[in-house]
Amino acid sequence: MRRLIYWMNTSLDGFIESSAGGIDFTHPDEELHRFFNDQAREVDISLYGRRLYEVMAPYWPTVESNPSAPEVELEFARIWMDTPRIVFSRTLERVEWNSRLVRNDLPGEIAKLKAQPGGNIEIGGATLAATAMRHGLVDEIRIVVHPVVLGGGKPFFPDLESAMPLRLLETRTFGSGAVYLRYERATGD
Repeated sequence: MRRLIYWMNTSLDGFIESSAGGIDFTHPDEELHRFFNDQAREVDISLYGRRLYEVMAPYWPTVESNPSAPEVELEFARIWMDTPRIVFSRTLERVEWNSRLVRNDLPGEIAKLKAQPGGNIEIGGATLAATAMRHGLVDEIRIVVHPVVLGGGKPFFPDLESAMPLRLLETRTFGSGAVYLRYERATGD
């Protein structure tokens, strides 16, 4: 069975974007970007909410036309373009760049995807991931914590009706001061 992985960058105080909606605190250096590229290669399909799609889709397909783009970004752009995406949105009219639009039944769609053969499924976007977490569909949580306190913004974790016990699988510290944390849902053993 495929694993659903909730994966995003956060501030030290747990926000994925500032109060103004910015994510400029997450600019990775080359070491961290290479790590992101390696992680992205492990994903067979990405699940996006509307907002994450609207952030990513205008940028990554155009990187190869930028003569000053670093090789590490070009590499990520190629991975991004090759990875199929499902975009969950009730308001978007269409999606592009190897993407498919789904308007309803997020839990049912994710359950079907998890039951199919294949590799990891990545879910990005706090609102979309919150729904998946509330339905018990998230198997792993991967966080890159950046050394900044935002003091407010959009939180990484949603309000849940009950605790979600986790087991630490991996940590890594980067030269930039960012820290990677990888957890899996604890099964009670």
